[in-house]
Amino acid sequence: MPEHDHDHHDHAAHSMHHRFEHADEWTKQFDDPARDAWQQPDKVVAAMAIAPGMSVADVGAGTGYFESRLAKAVGENGKVLAVDIEPDMVRYINERRVREKTWNVEARLGAADDPKLDAVDRILIVDTWHHIENREAYAKKLAAALKPGGMVFVVDFKQESEKGPPKHMRIPPAQIIAELQSAGLDAKEVDVGLPDQFVVSAAAK
Repeated sequence: MPEHDHDHHDHAAHSMHHRFEHADEWTKQFDDPARDAWQQPDKVVAAMAIAPGMSVADVGAGTGYFESRLAKAVGENGKVLAVDIEPDMVRYINERRVREKTWNVEARLGAADDPKLDAVDRILIVDTWHHIENREAYAKKLAAALKPGGMVFVVDFKQESEKGPPKHMRIPPAQIIAELQSAGLDAKEVDVGLPDQFVVSAAAK
């Protein structure tokens, strides 16, 4: 599949052979208004049960598609950390923060093997998990970043979906659950009703 058909937006921890350097180009795809119909971001955010004042990390934030919704959910006293490994994505999110006046959003540069998170209540990873190379080690870093009662939410593409990365790159929910459980998290698939994707939630024990 040509790269421009690779219909995901996030890549905070992808292998280095797969780059997303030019945010101004990727925004045409990642922030395409047609995305709302299949990504259904409001359903995803609702499933996260975010309370005002919480801190939420969006790992693999890309061009910041989810940030305005997460910023609204956490409220003025909350915090959204938008993490990506591409410096140009971090630049773009910082500029978007000014445009959209989402002052509770902070863009942060992560590493391919480390999200570099402080203590947070929720972690969202959309269309990114299949890019992470050593996922069990990465899951341990996510678990270590969670506050008591904190949760991780992984959203990725169903095997049968016409959207998304090449089929051979897709990871079934059961495997993601096992990888998160290896980090001591209580993981399960949750039915959010997305047409092309599944959601796995993982709670700190």
